[in-house]
Amino acid sequence: MTALRNITVLGTGVLGSQIAYQTAYRGFDVVAYDIDDAALEAAKQRFAGLADTYVTEGVDGAADGEAQAAIGRITRSSDLGDAVAKADLVIEAIPENLEIKRATYEQLATLAPEHTIFATNSSTLLPSDLSSFTGRADRFLALHFANRVWVHNTAEVMGTEATSPEVFQAVVEFAAEIGMVPIEIKKEKAGYLLNSLLVPFLQAAGELLVDGIAEPDAIDKTWRIGTGAPMGPFQIYDIVGLTTAYNISMMGGAKQQAFAALIKERYIDQGKLGVATGEGFYSYPKGE
Repeated sequence: MTALRNITVLGTGVLGSQIAYQTAYRGFDVVAYDIDDAALEAAKQRFAGLADTYVTEGVDGAADGEAQAAIGRITRSSDLGDAVAKADLVIEAIPENLEIKRATYEQLATLAPEHTIFATNSSTLLPSDLSSFTGRADRFLALHFANRVWVHNTAEVMGTEATSPEVFQAVVEFAAEIGMVPIEIKKEKAGYLLNSLLVPFLQAAGELLVDGIAEPDAIDKTWRIGTGAPMGPFQIYDIVGLTTAYNISMMGGAKQQAFAALIKERYIDQGKLGVATGEGFYSYPKGE
């Protein structure tokens, strides 16, 4: 059994809330941190929705009371110091913005106990981009989850040259205990394994839209019919969330920045952020 028992998840967006809930579902005490009460109220609704989803999709034990029991193991907090005071492991799942992450880690360095391990769920930044901000490079690494963690249950573990082998192994063991399949990555690679494959695919779809080649529905339909995949790229964008898509695209080249501008103007500025808000590239009636 892993020695990492008290877990704090920073950020309660789409993926952060899933990480927190799945960890609690597997019996761990979890503190879910976000910046204010409004964000935490939204997190409460996400956790309730995940409990329903686990029951509906037949996750083992969910219908026997475990789905609700997991919620009882989650404490929500908007006080960073309190949130990490007893943490053995902090999993950071905040926006893909280097300056936001830097400011957060610089606070964490002074607030968290010396033994606490920090793990970033960043999809695009290398752990070495962040390690100097943590004050504990030997106890810092990346732990990357895929969306819908209870189904797509990979957990990519990627350290830096400074990461302690013992810390790396402890996080691998933790990932297995929360029901993930640990993927041990031998050296740093932007995008890990999953996003090294996924991001170019999504970028290609974005460029087709920016260039006026086709609309999202036609692009998605072509991919689903031609490959047998359950979803097309714009459906995936809606699940990931258009704010995340915007932040990642802004770090790309000219064409990707043009795609970022397009989704900001047509969708984000209209409050259409994807599945989480009920509308993005597609509409999602309540309950679907």
